[in-house]
Amino acid sequence: MTDRSLSLVPVRTRTAALSDCVLRGAVAAGFGLSVLTVLVMLLWISSPYPDSGLGGALHVAAALWLLAHGTELTRQDTLSGVPAPLGVVPILLVVLPVWLVQRAAHDALDPANGRPGPSSRGALCAVTGGYLLVAVAVALYAAGGTLPAEPLSALWHLPLVVGAAAAAGVWRARGCPGGPLPRPVRWILPKGARAALARPGMPDTLRAAAAGVMVLTGGGALLVGGALVWHAGAAQQSFLQLTGAWSGRFTVLLLAVSLVPNAAVWGASYALGPGFVLGTGTTVTPLAVTGNTVLPHFPLLTAVPGEGRGSPLGWAVAAVPLAAGVVLGWFVVRGGEKAGPIPLGGTVLSAVSAAVGCAAAMTGLAALAGGPLGTGSLASFGPVWWRTGAAALVWTVGTGLMVALVRRWRVLRRNRPAAPVPQAAGEPEWHDSGARVARWAALRAASAGLKARIPQPGDQPADQAGDQPSNQSGDQADGCAAADPGDADAAANNDGARGEDGEDGDGPAVVQPGPDRTDRADGPDGPDGPDGPGDSGSTEVQDGTDGTDGTSSPGSDNDVPAAVPAVPVTAPAPPAPPETGAEAGPRAEPGAGPGIGSAWPPMSYTDGD
Repeated sequence: MTDRSLSLVPVRTRTAALSDCVLRGAVAAGFGLSVLTVLVMLLWISSPYPDSGLGGALHVAAALWLLAHGTELTRQDTLSGVPAPLGVVPILLVVLPVWLVQRAAHDALDPANGRPGPSSRGALCAVTGGYLLVAVAVALYAAGGTLPAEPLSALWHLPLVVGAAAAAGVWRARGCPGGPLPRPVRWILPKGARAALARPGMPDTLRAAAAGVMVLTGGGALLVGGALVWHAGAAQQSFLQLTGAWSGRFTVLLLAVSLVPNAAVWGASYALGPGFVLGTGTTVTPLAVTGNTVLPHFPLLTAVPGEGRGSPLGWAVAAVPLAAGVVLGWFVVRGGEKAGPIPLGGTVLSAVSAAVGCAAAMTGLAALAGGPLGTGSLASFGPVWWRTGAAALVWTVGTGLMVALVRRWRVLRRNRPAAPVPQAAGEPEWHDSGARVARWAALRAASAGLKARIPQPGDQPADQAGDQPSNQSGDQADGCAAADPGDADAAANNDGARGEDGEDGDGPAVVQPGPDRTDRADGPDGPDGPDGPGDSGSTEVQDGTDGTDGTSSPGSDNDVPAAVPAVPVTAPAPPAPPETGAEAGPRAEPGAGPGIGSAWPPMSYTDGD
């Protein structure tokens, strides 16, 4: 093999990637059609009265697949002989094709074996095109049956549903990016809507709108369920009157289950106020039920209230849109609280935008949940979409905006910093520098100089104080000189012990103000001896050998009792030379303080140390 040898891994061209996307779209359409076909075939086989053969069952399966995409059908075999439209779409059937399309678009952008996939736009168009190719074939096949599809309805419902589902799959495959809006969306939407959708807080706003829609539809489902329980006898009788065969009853049960989401939207529209219509002459609202209420036998229709004025129990359904507005406003401020400070204008704009989104979603669901079931009095069935959308907007804007403002005020009040406590006149502040220095000086006095002094602005830095005595007493530096030998003894005991040979170490040193200099006492081996005299300004340190323990007599004029007894400090002794011959003898134990072992002899220091 050379450097120019051909790679054994096949290169995926753009045409191959797009072909793969088209194939995925066609497979998704075929899989959904197969599921419905198997279900219809099982019901047809189990039916004791099959009116048509295998071809009729296949035509019904194709018509149901088109109906699942929102396409309106036409019923040919009516009693009057006049074709009747069938436009009520079971929302539960729509879930299957939408999930399959978005899954196909998502998988089309997943790179296989490390090979690059198509672009987002190419995958969207290819998956949608492959799915629509199968949809055209199914529509042509269903045209020869008893439930053909309405051409105009199929022409715009199929591309809309498939394209929206494929776009959702591509968006998920790209990690749900925010980014700018696609160009077709920017062309359709007005300038104000584009600016609102491009805001940074739009994900939180959409989340609040979705929460409002969920509360509305969930509340509508609870209303329908409660009404069915209230009219359980009528629902059971209607279910048994439709058919006596178990296969027929199973078919009715499947149809009722697929229409449960539609009933939830109907209940939400009823709670919002506009209600729904049952034909051209019957309107059902919380305030009243007007018109002819003669309805066909179906279990879900037994939940419709009777004719007449509404009762206070019916008026209580207003709690559903009220709860939806409260949840919407709470979610608006919850998202803004995580992002940081909550401005007033941003809160108002987010609440209004969320209400508009909730109203738009309810408008679409109302248009999908209703439709015609025939001609004449059955030409309009379900909620009126524009009334439902307008009522949802009014409820959510009014309630949601109020809740958002109140919650914003509470959040700002909770996060407001506490006001400082007023200081009494003449009372020193706890963190004042003078108070801190006074407290620390008291602690130093109580500890007999064990604690360091707080450095002051006029003090000399430590690196420039090398020429001054290193063992100067802290009380002397603070301006508090030792007034008697007792203070000197305390300072000497706190600073350390002196070696025997008189060399510099950590021994005791007492500094007294003199006329010329400060004299120190030599060690026990110094020239003056233990009782040698010092200079004119010298100060001798007595450590208790004379029985006074370094303090003045009780009857002296300079008797100043110490606040805290001096604490002896034991310092490590310097290494001693080896003891040999007659020179070895007893010596004092190093580091012994007053009252510990043998007493210290007086020590004096000279200038030569």
